[in-house]
Amino acid sequence: MTRMTQEEKEQFLADLHVGILGINRTDLGPLTVPIWYSYEPGGELQFITGRKSAKGQLLNVGVRVTLCVQTEDPPYKYVSVEGAIVSMSGEDGEILPMAKRYLGEKLGVAYAEQSNEAESLVVRVLPDNWLAVDYSKAESG
Repeated sequence: MTRMTQEEKEQFLADLHVGILGINRTDLGPLTVPIWYSYEPGGELQFITGRKSAKGQLLNVGVRVTLCVQTEDPPYKYVSVEGAIVSMSGEDGEILPMAKRYLGEKLGVAYAEQSNEAESLVVRVLPDNWLAVDYSKAESG
């Protein structure tokens, strides 16, 4: 069996991964792009994007998005979540913690200092549909 419990899914999503975000488009296939994100079990998924970016222009409160995260080495694991955007705001101070999460202290600070935070949106999504597989469980099952 390769199923994850809800607790395992949420913990895996909370771990450090680059996610692939999927957003529907009306005239083309879905836009899929890599993103940095943060998540605390039981809470909202959060990511930052530029207001004028392709994804930033497709997003609005209520729009449903999908995020998939995975391991790169066997035994493979993945979690895919879908949910509606519950808020979008231009909050200051959000880029630095995200940059440090993905780049570490020194590079994170340098990245944040070069970013135009005024042009960024903090997007929050409430995950409500989960898919997951943990192939390490197949080895022991």
